[in-house]
Amino acid sequence: MSLDAHWDRRTWLSVALLPLAGLFAVLAAARRGAFRRGLLPTYRAPVPVVVVGNLTVGGTGKTPLVIYFAEVLSRAGRRPGIVSRGYGGREPGPRRVEAGADPAEVGDEAALLARRCDCPVWIARRRPAAVAALLENDRCEVILCDDGLQHYALARDVEVVVLDAVRPFGNGWLLPAGPLRETPARLANVDLVVRNGGEVERGLAFGTRIAEACHLRSGRSRSLREFRGRRVHAVAGIGNPGRFFEALRGHGLDVVAHPFADHHAFCEHEVRFGPGEPVLMTEKDAVKCAAFDNAELWSVPLELHDPGERLAGALLDKLPPRSAT
Repeated sequence: MSLDAHWDRRTWLSVALLPLAGLFAVLAAARRGAFRRGLLPTYRAPVPVVVVGNLTVGGTGKTPLVIYFAEVLSRAGRRPGIVSRGYGGREPGPRRVEAGADPAEVGDEAALLARRCDCPVWIARRRPAAVAALLENDRCEVILCDDGLQHYALARDVEVVVLDAVRPFGNGWLLPAGPLRETPARLANVDLVVRNGGEVERGLAFGTRIAEACHLRSGRSRSLREFRGRRVHAVAGIGNPGRFFEALRGHGLDVVAHPFADHHAFCEHEVRFGPGEPVLMTEKDAVKCAAFDNAELWSVPLELHDPGERLAGALLDKLPPRSAT
């Protein structure tokens, strides 16, 4: 059983790791304090910075929310730019990520952001370097930072925390005894707390939905209803693979689930199954499999549902006024 399997509940292993969690808490508090007192340097961008992050390790829906916020800002005429660490890629950066970039170099999330967003995307291991490079090379009024809530070297104007409505804090313990990077008390100091799932008609929350699949080789789209009546393989190397599998089953599909670790670097044989059996995967996984010689691969785009555009309004309300220049 992997370590993260012990993070949803309190097991013998998570209890045994509590002393290390206590050490993690002390070191994390000392680091936050060093930034707060100016003992460690902080980069302040000349434009507003919005950090979209979470308290836990693993996927809560940050990247789909960043994509949506980029759309919101573009519609409002605020010219967004996106920075990311480029997790899982070889490139240390700073580097501008183009729509056809290799995920092995820039990371799967950055590659997906560049494909989905009509705005500049930059990566760097140090996010301040990514922000500085973006502003030097691209016109931008607002920076969206995908992840990085705990990256205090980058000053921010708006902090957005995304919580999984089903399992917001896991077993409630800090790393490595649990999945928490910071305690839930941190939520008192952020600007927006957003739930992914649950009763999306209440409070600040969003839902996600899927409706069709896009063939990786030809680009043609088909309704998910057309996959009913035969077995399909579902592949997910994301933080919460079960969410994707259940969404497919919600469309009446007979799903054979193949979960992988978050940011898994796929080999071609791992997504090749029986002849004539479709393989459905998330967009984040599809960017890593697009070059495979396999006619059965389909990407399933994820749509974010913002009831009443409450999230859009909340983000725009939190931003500083536009500069007169």
